[in-house]
Amino acid sequence: MDSHQLTALVVGDDRMLRIIHGKMLNSVGVKNQVVQNGKEAIHLHLSAQTFDLILIDMDMPIMNGIQAIKELRSLGICSIIVGVSARCMESHIQEFMEARLDDYFEKPLNIAKLTSFIHKI
Repeated sequence: MDSHQLTALVVGDDRMLRIIHGKMLNSVGVKNQVVQNGKEAIHLHLSAQTFDLILIDMDMPIMNGIQAIKELRSLGICSIIVGVSARCMESHIQEFMEARLDDYFEKPLNIAKLTSFIHKI
């Protein structure tokens, strides 16, 4: 088995959800860090930090999820990026996926969804 511990970055402006998602990741053994918006996520990557998984919200102030994903991908970031949003309209999900997301989950993320996804990685 791979001894590498999975790492995740949680990007979202909702403090409660950041805490919940962080705790869920901890409970399945994924080391994680949280930031409040896309710009902070970009700064972390520019400072040479890398993550196996990025959970990112679509709607955030300063830099939203779509802008952040496009920027991360243009920097050559190959992390698995999962969009997490309360939006469930097909057109919004499509726009989010077109930014080069690997997967999409509707909020709130639950431990079952997260665990099954982590096992795929």
